[in-house]
Amino acid sequence: MSTPLNEEKLSYLIEKSSKARHLIIQTVHHAGAGHIGGPMSASDVLVNLYFNEMNVNPENPADEQRDRFVLSKGHSAIGLYAVLALRGYFPTEELQTFDSLNSRLQAHPDMNTLPGLDMSTGSLGQGISAAVGMALGAKLQNKEFRTYCMIGDGESQEGQVWEAADIASKYKLDNLVVILDFNKLQQFGWQGKGGASRATPINEPKQRWEAFGWHVIEIDGHNHQEISKALSHAREVTGKPVMIIANTVKGKGVSFMEGDYLWHSRIPTDEELSSASEELEMGVQK
Repeated sequence: MSTPLNEEKLSYLIEKSSKARHLIIQTVHHAGAGHIGGPMSASDVLVNLYFNEMNVNPENPADEQRDRFVLSKGHSAIGLYAVLALRGYFPTEELQTFDSLNSRLQAHPDMNTLPGLDMSTGSLGQGISAAVGMALGAKLQNKEFRTYCMIGDGESQEGQVWEAADIASKYKLDNLVVILDFNKLQQFGWQGKGGASRATPINEPKQRWEAFGWHVIEIDGHNHQEISKALSHAREVTGKPVMIIANTVKGKGVSFMEGDYLWHSRIPTDEELSSASEELEMGVQK
C-alpha cells in the first residue's frame, strides 16, 4: 500500500511543478516557437516521475539499471526538458537554446544529443511501441528496471498505439506503465459545440484500455497525492501492463491558457508572459 506524501514532500513537488511551468512559458517566449498547452498539462506527472517515482541518476544517465521514460507525445518536449533541467541533467540556462541551430534541445526529443533521453520521438503513436520494446527487453534479460511512457489523447487516434497496447498485454508486461495525458483537447480536430472548441479526441479511454487487457487507474493528473498513489499501485500489479488515465487541463496553471486549444502552440507576448509568471508564483504561495 502507498503512503500519502507528507506535507514537506507535497509542497516540494508542487513547487517543482510551478517552476517547470514557468520555465516552459519563458523558454517558448524566448525561442518564439514551441508548444505550451500540452507541456503544461503534463507537468505534474513529469515532475512526480522524475522527483518521486523513477530510479534515475542525472550523474549517470546511461546507468543500465535506471528506469526508462519515453515521451511519446514528443511535441511536448519542452515540458520534459524543463523537468530534466530542474532534476540536474543540464543547466537550466541551456533552455534558452531551445529549438535553435545546433542546440541539444530540439523541438522534439533527440536521444543522440541529450543525455537522459531514452527515445527520440515526434511521430505520434511510435513512442509507445519503443516503450513496449524496452519493457519486453527487460523481461527477456531478467532486468528489474521499469519503463514509463506518456501518450496524448489526440495521439491515441493513431492505430499504432493500439497495436502496441495489444502486444504489451499479450506478453504480460507488468513492468510497463503508460500515462495518458487526458487533457481532452487537441489543436486540430472536430469542432465542439458552438464551433469555438474541439470535440474530445478519444471517448471512454478506460473501457478501451481494459478491453485490450490492461489494468487501468484513473486519477486527477494535477494532484500529486493521486499521482503518487497510482504509480505506487502500478508496482503492485502483476501479469498486466498498467494504464494511468491522468485527467488534466490543457494549459494548466495559467487561467487564460487553461482549456483553450489556441494555446496548443501559441507564443506568449511580453505582457502575457508577465501575467502568467505572476499567476504561477501566486499559485505556489497559496
